[in-house]
This record gives sequence, structure tokens and C-alpha cells, in this order.
Amino acid sequence: MFMSSGSVSPAYIVAARRSALGRIGGLHRNRRIEDLAAPVVGAALEDCGIAPGRVDEVIIGNASAGGNPARLIALTAGLPEAAAASTIDRQCASGLDAILNAARLINLGEASVIVAGGAESLSTAPWRIAKPKSIYQTPHFIGLEPVNSEASEVLPQLEAAEDMARALKIGRSQQDAYAIKSFLKAEQARDARRFVGEIVPLKANADEARDQSAVDPDPDEMQQMLPFNQPDGTLTAGNTSALHDGAAIVVMVSEAVWIELGKPAALKLVAGATQGVSHDREGWAPIAAVTKLYGRLNGHKPQDIGVFEVAETSAAQAIAIGDALGLDDSRLNPDGGAIVRGHPLGASGAVLVVRLFTRMVRSKAADKPRYGVAAQGAVGGMGLAALFEGV
Repeated sequence: MFMSSGSVSPAYIVAARRSALGRIGGLHRNRRIEDLAAPVVGAALEDCGIAPGRVDEVIIGNASAGGNPARLIALTAGLPEAAAASTIDRQCASGLDAILNAARLINLGEASVIVAGGAESLSTAPWRIAKPKSIYQTPHFIGLEPVNSEASEVLPQLEAAEDMARALKIGRSQQDAYAIKSFLKAEQARDARRFVGEIVPLKANADEARDQSAVDPDPDEMQQMLPFNQPDGTLTAGNTSALHDGAAIVVMVSEAVWIELGKPAALKLVAGATQGVSHDREGWAPIAAVTKLYGRLNGHKPQDIGVFEVAETSAAQAIAIGDALGLDDSRLNPDGGAIVRGHPLGASGAVLVVRLFTRMVRSKAADKPRYGVAAQGAVGGMGLAALFEGV
């Protein structure tokens, strides 16, 4: 059995839900972040039978709204005014970091019930404009690139993935083939109804119950897509994950509350790891975080971990992660990854945990994995990984 180190009180995830992920300007185009996330909070609390008034704290990962959207989400969801609320910005890793921070509070006995996760409404997020340095300079928009870097039409994480593909000699055809396989995995998961109970429809229609970008690709069309970095680039809109709107929420409780609830099936957080890498090796950050996590398995082998949910920025990064960690298709993003469903920035790491909950808890399969890892990279060369046990 895996053992976590330094834990005072174990932390259990007893419910996990998410919205469908929508393209920017698409499914959630008119929804503010609180309107997007609050129904997901309500559904997660209802799943585990915990009244809103029992929530001690809300921790939300977000990278675009500014201020403290966790407080807005909490109040919109009907949580008590006395509940604390905080927002974490570790860019793409914000949602997973929020869940790890919730566990730490429970470990220390400072809270018994915490709502945690991530939410991102890029469609309604405020625009950022740089202040002119002189009266002669024209104001300009600030994009998602790191401060002091040159503005580019290509997101920095895709630049990093292109560098990774070049260094590891992962060609365009290999990336396209991986992307098509990922879409086929997602199609099989939909046919098997593995997303039912995971996604909270915000309106009563079919579009709200499925990820907007999870549509079957045309291999011929994919081959004809122009690369972002011309003329010799390999990354395209077909083999990368596009930015999306979405929210993913878990309810995490102390062992005492878990026992009080009747010891329901849950995810128990075993260990987490955070690892930085140099900015020019940003694509390797999830690998570095998982490698650090492996050092905390107390003698058990990585082969004991049955599923890895990793928020890849591109097929190139997913291929590199699979090769570096020795993961086959059945263990790495078995229902398709971010290439298929999209990348909701600060919510993406929380989506991974919700996916693990579906695989390890919600599933009725007799052979569901006992251990699972969520791993996420972030702009600036940060990697986060967390190990969970199904109990």
C-alpha cells in the first residue's frame, strides 16, 4: 500500500463534477465565471449529501478573471457567507494546486469540508491592457504570454511543445496519428457512457452534456492543416489542445466526515509533488513532477499505478510523456485527453482529478484501477503531480 508522508489527517474526495468544456466564444460565451462554476459546485455537494452550510472553505484555481472569483462562486452557489474563499493562480496548474492546497488544510485539521477545483471563463474574462510608458506610446493588449516576453500569435506552451518535438524528433505524422487515436478513445468512452454522471449540463440540452471540441476529426483535413510555426513546424490546430471555458469541482473532506458519511467510495490523496524546470524545457515539466512523485512511493513500483490523466498541450508532449514514463495507451489518458476536450487553462488540472474520480470511483467496472496520477504542466516551467488511491 502506498503511504503518504507527514499527513496528520487523510483527505478524501467524495464527489467530483465538471461542466462540459466549450470553445472560447462558444458553448459558455455569455457565462461569467460564477455562473459557469456555481451549478457544478451545487451538483458536487448534492452528490455527496453535504449541505452548503457545512463548507468551511472554497479554493478555486483561475488564471484570467483577476480578483478573487472563488468568493463570487461560493456566494452564487449558496454557500454560507462565513465560508472562507481563496483563488490560486499557478496558470495551467491552478486547479490541481487548489486541490492539493485543500488537502493540506484538511491534513492540518484546519478544515473538515472544502470545495476545491478550477474555473475558467475566457469568453467573459476581462481584457488586459499594458499601460503606456510615455504619452507617445499607444496602449496594447497583453496576451497569455509571460511578462516581459514578446507577444506572439503562438501560445508559449505550444512554442515549448514545438521545441520538445524538435529535440525528441517527434514528427508531424506521428503527432497526427496520436491525435486521431485520442479522438477515437473519446468516442469509445462516449459510446460506453463513461462521461455520464461526470458532466453537469448547465441547460437541458445535449450540447451541454458533451465537450464542444470532442468531434471526430477528418484525417485528410488534419494532414492539410498548416503548422503554427511555418514553414518547418509540426504543431497544428489538429494535434494540439485549444483554450476552452470550463469548471471542475471536487468536494474534499476529513476522515471524520468521511466516516460520518458512511465511508462512501472516494479518492484518497496519497502524495503530491511540484517541480520547476528551466523555461526552455517547459514541455518536460509534467515528466519532472511525476519523476519527483515516484520518489515518494515508499518502495512500490510505478507499474502499480493503473491510470495517468495528463493535461497535454499537444500530441508531441503526450508522446514524450508516454515514452519517458513508459506508459502505454491503456494507462495514459484512456478516454482521450486535452487534445480532444480542450484546455480550460486554470481549470485543466481539476478536470484531471474529476476524470480520475470517474475512472476509479464512479465506474462500475470490476477492473477499475486502485491508484491514479494527475499531472499538469504550466507556463513558466512548472509541473505538478498528485497520486490518488481509490477507497
